[in-house]
Amino acid sequence: MDKYPPLEMRIQEKKPSFFLKLEQVIERGVVWFLHHWLAFFNLLFLLYVGLPLLAPVLMEVGAETPANVIYTMYRPACHQLPERSFFLFGPSPVYERSELPANGVADSDNIFVRRQYIGDPEHGYKVAICERDVAIYGSMFLMGLLFALMRGRLPRLKARYLLLFVLPMAIDGGTQLIGLRSSSWLLRVVTGTLFGVGLIWFAYPYIETSMRQTLLRQQTLKGHDD
Repeated sequence: MDKYPPLEMRIQEKKPSFFLKLEQVIERGVVWFLHHWLAFFNLLFLLYVGLPLLAPVLMEVGAETPANVIYTMYRPACHQLPERSFFLFGPSPVYERSELPANGVADSDNIFVRRQYIGDPEHGYKVAICERDVAIYGSMFLMGLLFALMRGRLPRLKARYLLLFVLPMAIDGGTQLIGLRSSSWLLRVVTGTLFGVGLIWFAYPYIETSMRQTLLRQQTLKGHDD
């Protein structure tokens, strides 16, 4: 006889306690995640890239408080520098530092001051994450949709080929970081997109296999318990 009988048996043997109910809820949650992990991640990436795009829309319609909440939420995750961010509702979607207003904030040499500039009616309002992050998380979301459509038919990306997707961003971002050169918005978008596509293409087939194996083991154990 098993030392620890199945959860269903313990629930039938006596009135479920709080901890047994909690265990049941957790077990159901785990099973749900095993079945719907792809939808979960796709929704997660959609929200992560969608909220920053919503911030300038809210600014444009005068909803400054919720817009500022979004900018603040993403501040720890992104530098939010205006010269490296997309702008909406202005004459240009991107600006060089020299094109930003000389107001002591947008043109400041202090990046912690400069990042606080979110835009104005003349220039439009910036997206709450930088151009590269928009490309990374946007491409991860789109690649997740493609994976869902081609489930089981998309070949695995080998680790050595993953480097081809990662290195361009590492080189572009690294050389800019140490001051060897200045990147452009197009390079940031292209390299960020490559990184996002490569990462999802490499990881999702392995996650899919792991989830299926876990479900199979769980179903086998449950069959033995029955």
